[in-house]
Formats: sequence, C-alpha cells, structure tokens
Amino acid sequence: MIALAEVLRRHWPAYEGKFGARLLPSHRRAVAAIVCCRTPALGGQLFRCDCGRLHYAYHSCNHRACPQCGHADTTAWLDRQRRRLLPLPYYLVTFTVPGQLRALIRSNQKLLYDLLLRHSAGALLDVGRSHKNLGAQLGLLAVLQSWTRDLRFHPHLHCVVPAGGLSIDGLRWLRPKDPAYFLPEAALAMRLRTRLKRALQQDHPQLFLQIPRPVWSMNWVADVRAVGRGESALKYLAAYLYRTAFSAERILHDDGRFITFSYRHSGSGQTRTVRLPAEAFRHRFLQHVLPRGFQRVRSFGWLSAAGKNNWERILALLDWKQPALTPPTPLPPPLCPSCHQPMKLVGSLSRAPPF
Repeated sequence: MIALAEVLRRHWPAYEGKFGARLLPSHRRAVAAIVCCRTPALGGQLFRCDCGRLHYAYHSCNHRACPQCGHADTTAWLDRQRRRLLPLPYYLVTFTVPGQLRALIRSNQKLLYDLLLRHSAGALLDVGRSHKNLGAQLGLLAVLQSWTRDLRFHPHLHCVVPAGGLSIDGLRWLRPKDPAYFLPEAALAMRLRTRLKRALQQDHPQLFLQIPRPVWSMNWVADVRAVGRGESALKYLAAYLYRTAFSAERILHDDGRFITFSYRHSGSGQTRTVRLPAEAFRHRFLQHVLPRGFQRVRSFGWLSAAGKNNWERILALLDWKQPALTPPTPLPPPLCPSCHQPMKLVGSLSRAPPF
C-alpha cells in the first residue's frame, strides 16, 4: 500500500511548477494538509512505557480531503443521524445531472453545487406536496457527491427521505396511499430540471447561455429506491462526509511516471485497476476538493434547523421519542509495541513553525 501523502510529496512540486498561479487555493490547502498529516509538522503527544519505550503520536490534519482523517467525525455524525430516524420505511432518492453540464459545474463549483443541493431538495419538497400519493410536507437529508469510484467527475445528489410527511395544515402525519410506492422518478427529475433552468435564467444568465440548449429538452435522471429503515442509507452516505473521494489503501503502484490504483466496479462488484499518468491522477483527485467552507450535507423541510417546531409536532403525532445520544468512548492509550502494555502520556510536541 502506498499512502496518498507519499504520492503528493513526490509529484506535487512538478505539478505546482507547471500550473502555478492557476492552482486553486483550496487545492493548495488540501495538499499542504495531507502531506503534513500525522507528521512532526503538526505536533502531537509523547507517550512512554514502563519498559522505557517511547511513542510519538502526531496530530491529524482534519482536512476533509485527507484519507487518514475523519473516522471519529463520521462515527459521531452517524450516531446523531441514527437518533433522528423515525420508525418508518425510508427512501434514497438520487438526482443525476446530464453529462453536458459537468464541465460548467466543475468550473463553477461553489455556485452550482449550491444550486444543485437547494433545487434537488426543492424538487422533492414540491413533488411531495403536490403528488396524489402523498400530498405532504417532507423532511430530508441531502448529500452532494462529485465522484465515481475511479475518480471521474460525476456530480450527483443523494437524499434520504422518510416515507411520509406532515399534512399541509400541520395537524396530521400522512403516509403514502400506496405503501409500495413513494414518488414518481420522472416528475422529480423534470421538477429539478425546471427549477434549475429557472434559477440560472433569472439569477445567472451568463452561465445559462453557456449551457447547450438540448440539455433542457432531454430526460434527466432521478432514482427512487427503498432502503428499509434508513440506517443502510446513512452508513452509505457517511463514507462521503468526512472522508475523501479516495481511501488510503487504493494506491497500488507509483513508478514515478504512472500511478495505479484500484476500485470496485459498481455494476459487477469486481475489483478493477486504473493506470494514469501522475499529473492526470492528481487532477482527478483534486477536482473533488470542495470549495472552502462549502457544506456538502444539508437538511431540508422539517429536518432543517428552521423546522424544529414541526419536528417536535411529528414526534408527538407518531408518539415516538428519540433514543438517547451515546456519549463518545474515550480513546485508550496506545499499547507498547515491545511489551504490549498501555503507555502513559508524558508530554506534548509543539507544531513546527510555518515556512
């Protein structure tokens, strides 16, 4: 296994020298964090064993593009979301935009990612209110994902939605009239297309003019899939929240010119490999680094912060109480590699001074 940090240390100077000022600040910050993660540059803690063995535990960078970070945050997020799972069936709704929009989205990530999140959620809320199978106010959790398993750029939205909603007057809990069906995929896709087109025309006409006209007449894609009680969907999405598009164990080989990595094919489930020039690999990875401060995960409807009153009303209507939040388990001290006994914290290591 070859660490991503090792690959970046080896190839970043040439990449930076070639592209220079064209590199995005977010990409520079991501690379700087990854190459320093769990190294003396970030400081850490010093542990000692009674047998005399020393252990240096260096701090993590906690950057969301780093494959070494995020496990604790992911676990905490998953525990919080599990508490909000209602005793109902759940659906995972996935919106995918046409390939003709990808280049424009990649060049205007902060703006268009935001529009995709807001209008995908808006499409669900609109159709949930108006469709005859439900006619209710929905609550949902939306997550942006920008990659395929082989790191190509493929922006799409996942939404976790309970099968039911609050009546328009806010007095009743409504379930789908057909329990084996939720909302029509074609109506959801068409509604997203309509909302996004209108938003671009009205607020961003220069971007709208860059989009090929056939995009607005082709069929967009929404996939609606039952996911049981919702926990499996949350686990699936948790992998994308505080972890990068690329896990640490996937790099198989770096010969100085080409980088080979593995991925699991979504259709067959088989493990496949990709061999890319080092520059192309860095480009594929960096295009998934989010703009600084951008929120990939958002709640809408009565699951949002603004819907707190409706959420409490829903708990009363369903006569359901949230389970208690499990307190985090403190990390145990490291074990001595020589005698396998717990080591004692004896000091802190300061961060290296900035360059």
